[in-house]
Amino acid sequence: MREIKIFSGNANIPLAEEIVRYLGISLSTSTVSSFSDGEIRVRIDENVRGNDVFLIQSLSHPVNNHLMELLVMTDAVKRASAQRITAVIPYYAYARQDRKDQPRVPITAKLVADLITTAGASRILTLDLHTGQLQGFFNIPVDHLHGTPVLIEPLRTIASRESIVILSPDAGGVERSRVFAKRLQAPLAIIDKRREGPNQSQVMNIIGDVVGKTAVILDDMIDTAGTITQGAQAAIDAGAKRVVAAATHPVLSGKALERLNASVIDEVIVTNSIPMMGKDEQCRKIRVHSIAPLLGEAIRRIHDDESVSSLFI
Repeated sequence: MREIKIFSGNANIPLAEEIVRYLGISLSTSTVSSFSDGEIRVRIDENVRGNDVFLIQSLSHPVNNHLMELLVMTDAVKRASAQRITAVIPYYAYARQDRKDQPRVPITAKLVADLITTAGASRILTLDLHTGQLQGFFNIPVDHLHGTPVLIEPLRTIASRESIVILSPDAGGVERSRVFAKRLQAPLAIIDKRREGPNQSQVMNIIGDVVGKTAVILDDMIDTAGTITQGAQAAIDAGAKRVVAAATHPVLSGKALERLNASVIDEVIVTNSIPMMGKDEQCRKIRVHSIAPLLGEAIRRIHDDESVSSLFI
């Protein structure tokens, strides 16, 4: 069989090292740096001719640097005659720019998909895209995993000792929340967000019963934490006993940490799809759970040409 080689960009090297430990192999060597003028410099330090190559790179901050690293690495291994190139993208940036919601704006999520494909990727392995329809932006196979198996265990521990309700932050997140509610045998509630008028503050109403329960707010990502902290306060105002937040991608930009620290949220459960860079020390509410076994198993199955569908839960 063709040999497997796993390379990592600079976005999340600790995650890449966890993945290769799970697989019982070593991380392949490469040089990914920048020239003095900021251009990305890549050199693949191993022979990859005829190999099955996996490039691990989250498109986290600084997004454009990490995206360019992925593109240049892909081109490098393609020109080195790799047989198959899988881009492993735990966090896919620009995913929220997935449609024209006003005149004369781009669909950047599609542009990024085209760039990765043109660079030479044979397939994509990713985790919790902002919307599932993004898979259709690629003209190559996409294995779209969900963070459910990683996030469900700490939530199951909470549900074993407390009465919980799964709280979707908006109507768009109901499908994701329903999956968790079904597996945890918990009720489902929804936050209804609306503005009463121009320049007026956003009003949040809770649809469903949260009284006396631990409200678990689920989302695919926590970015500035504005929505999730406001939703948590609305849940407490509606009678929830306490609030736990859970999300796959801890983007945590802007004043996110400050908002989480000041919020009524007791615990924030996230994965390591994006490196913490000390943010979990700045906010002691954050609990990080590793996606390395999930991605590692998917990589093993892709390499061995086995079914990956059982991981899509």
